[in-house]
Amino acid sequence: MHYFVYRGEELFVEEVSVKALAAEVGVPAYVYSARTLRRHLKVFEQALAGTDHLICFAAKALSNLSVLKLLAAMGSGFDIVSQGELMRCLRAGADARKIVFSGVGKSAEEIAAALKAGILMFNVESRPELYQIAAIARRLKTRAPISLRVNPDLDPGTHPHISTGHRTSKFGVPLKQLAEYYDEAQALKELEVVGLSTHIGSQITEPEPFREAGEKLAGAMRDLLAKGIELRYLDLGGGVGVPYQDESIELEDYASAILKPLRALKVKLIAEPGRVIAGNAGVLLTRVLYIKETDVKRFIVIDGAMNDLIRPALYDAYHAIWPVDKREHAELAVADVVGPVCESGDFFARDRLLPLPRPGDLLAVMGAGAYGFVMASNYNSRPRPPEVLVDGQRWHVVRERETFDDLIRGEKLVELGPEREP
Repeated sequence: MHYFVYRGEELFVEEVSVKALAAEVGVPAYVYSARTLRRHLKVFEQALAGTDHLICFAAKALSNLSVLKLLAAMGSGFDIVSQGELMRCLRAGADARKIVFSGVGKSAEEIAAALKAGILMFNVESRPELYQIAAIARRLKTRAPISLRVNPDLDPGTHPHISTGHRTSKFGVPLKQLAEYYDEAQALKELEVVGLSTHIGSQITEPEPFREAGEKLAGAMRDLLAKGIELRYLDLGGGVGVPYQDESIELEDYASAILKPLRALKVKLIAEPGRVIAGNAGVLLTRVLYIKETDVKRFIVIDGAMNDLIRPALYDAYHAIWPVDKREHAELAVADVVGPVCESGDFFARDRLLPLPRPGDLLAVMGAGAYGFVMASNYNSRPRPPEVLVDGQRWHVVRERETFDDLIRGEKLVELGPEREP
């Protein structure tokens, strides 16, 4: 659930009028609900109650410093995939001992920074990475805590771009080679082998893929124990979906599916939710510029664009679109909701039946908290929108709107010599 609700005909976020907020900060703008973030983290904790566990929020889903600070204050750890995310988490007050570093392409600089920070562990995805971490740990005269990420070779039934557990993806170590990888890791004295990890994909809305992953992990752990390899952590990854449209999964069903085969294992479980915590905690607030009619189509042209929220263009993702002011007896019409960027892929909805707005009306693109601002760009030289965090009756601009000077920071005008014939 979330705390974006209508009071009468006007949309509120918690106790704050969205229309009044737009008048203060302008649009487009990302707006987050602190109450929703807190609730989602608590509900996820409750789903894992009775197990020894650590929740590590996937920072790639929403990495604003104030959001990370809110979650860290509630005891959350973090799953990171870059040095930038490491620095963000530390700046926000995260406990480095609750940070897990994932990803297939960790650079030497990133590995060194994470070792110096004292993170919980690296999720290692290849043999070259294993030896790279060992070499850097040797140079720094320390030991690196590592977990091997296994590719369980299963189909999570999600979009191909966010499916990571199938055999042909770039992620993880093949299940059948896991034992030899652990043998090699244990032979490197600079490494401390502490865990086993997996992650099968994102926006998964059925419990069956999690049940299958849990069974494969349990079998792998038993095989490792039989070889005398004892591990402290079992990292389950993330992937639980949110209801963008009609899809949903109950967290109790997720927990039951993935935990049932794992309960007998004496390890600490790590979960890395991102979307399910942040997805419905944020909206992209935007304004209608024009209603364009052609002989075959109606277009609602808004000031938000694919550079602000790329999920519809990238994944053909569905986002509900709510009017900030509901008008009684508003005409229902089929239309495409599109932005001003010069791409046919710049759309938020296609052939959508919705109350027909008027130019100047405000619209809220729902479910934009995860993979929204973090994937925004400056395409078409468009400044990125501000981020606003609402907490009860109070709100804070937690990232300012970019300016033209921000767009060209780092660029230089150089004087070139006269053109010469080759």
